[in-house]
This record gives sequence, C-alpha cells and structure tokens, in this order.
Amino acid sequence: MVKKNYSIEKRQKDIAKKKKQEEKRQKKLNKGASGESEVLEDGVTEPSTPASESETT
Repeated sequence: MVKKNYSIEKRQKDIAKKKKQEEKRQKKLNKGASGESEVLEDGVTEPSTPASESETT
C-alpha cells in the first residue's frame, strides 16, 4: 500500500492561504486609496497620474 504524501497537500494549502491573505491586503489598500491608484487585472496597483501632469515633465 502506498503512503499518502501530506506535505504536498500542506504546501498547496499554505500557498492558497498566502494568496488569499495577499488579495485581502491588496483590497484593503485599494479601498483606502480609492482615488489615488488604479487596480490592474492581476491585482497589482499602479498610481494614476493625469495626462497633463505626465506631459509637463
């Protein structure tokens, strides 16, 4: 009989938990700075700058 490898399951669980915590953290940051940054599709935030401000520099 083959022994089940629980370490793989534990690692996958830990990765899922960390991913969920990171998503929560990003959501909190975005909620607090709602007008200051844009949320990209992958969850990374990018500061939004007006077009006139970027042209003058």
